[in-house]
Amino acid sequence: MLIRKHEFQIFADYHQFYLEDENSPHNTGDIWSQEAFERMLGTEIGLIAIGTARRETVPVSVEFHDGEPVLELEKYSRVNECSLEVKSEKLIISGCTDYLPDAERIEVEPSNYRIRILYGNLESVVEEWSGEDFYILQLWKDSETRGVSTLKP
Repeated sequence: MLIRKHEFQIFADYHQFYLEDENSPHNTGDIWSQEAFERMLGTEIGLIAIGTARRETVPVSVEFHDGEPVLELEKYSRVNECSLEVKSEKLIISGCTDYLPDAERIEVEPSNYRIRILYGNLESVVEEWSGEDFYILQLWKDSETRGVSTLKP
């Protein structure tokens, strides 16, 4: 069941945005391997980088659930999952060129989370400046730390 939802407009400069533990080392230098680039998801300790179809301001929803939400694959262009250990009480959501002290914060309970990234309407982007793409991040507590899974490539 959905517990709470946050809506953002994030400037996805360089076709990406981040979700990270406020106390993460914010090391993004090696996050985009060829595999990460192809799946549109890079991970590091305390941080995930979500690839976008365009380098423009994009709508992003962050949802917190009390357990794994039902997945309707047919509604989305791509679906990935990964784990994120959160040690602080805040997550930062930002574009890669945002000034981190001014970036949006989301209050959160420190825990291990599973994150499902739903990429919507990627096919609507025919040039990198316009489209109807959107991104939904669904988070729920998870006792395990699991690797990246692509549920819909």
